[in-house]
Amino acid sequence: MFPIKARGALSLLRAVKKPRFLRLNTTTTTDYEPPRIEKSINSVQLLGRVGADPQKKGTEEHPIAVFSMATHTNYRYESGQFLQRTEWHRIVCFKPGLRETILNFLKKGQRVHVTGRITYGEVKGDDGTARSTTAIAADDVIFFNSAEQKRK
Repeated sequence: MFPIKARGALSLLRAVKKPRFLRLNTTTTTDYEPPRIEKSINSVQLLGRVGADPQKKGTEEHPIAVFSMATHTNYRYESGQFLQRTEWHRIVCFKPGLRETILNFLKKGQRVHVTGRITYGEVKGDDGTARSTTAIAADDVIFFNSAEQKRK
């Protein structure tokens, strides 16, 4: 074991609670293959409802489909009061076939299952200020028919 130096409780607390900074979109390039490549997991699954009809964004060369999705969690307090908390997610799709299917068939209010990965980025506003963003990059989307769609 490593020897532990005696410190006061306050200085130990300061050492443990150092602020950590998140690096966004770090890329490393080398001319050689490293001897050991680590595996990692970045996987997200969401089941919820589409918040608005999908939009086509990006450029003509690199179009993307973007839509919002709501998921919710239900709580019941000891008093019996019921609470539903809704989380909103930004979903982006880069895959050409899936992107076109989303743009053509996905509608507001439709129940959908999204599998993908979480992505972080930075967007510059009209005033030039940088703003951090979080989105789910969809790898697969499963559409569920609503009762209204079955009747049509």
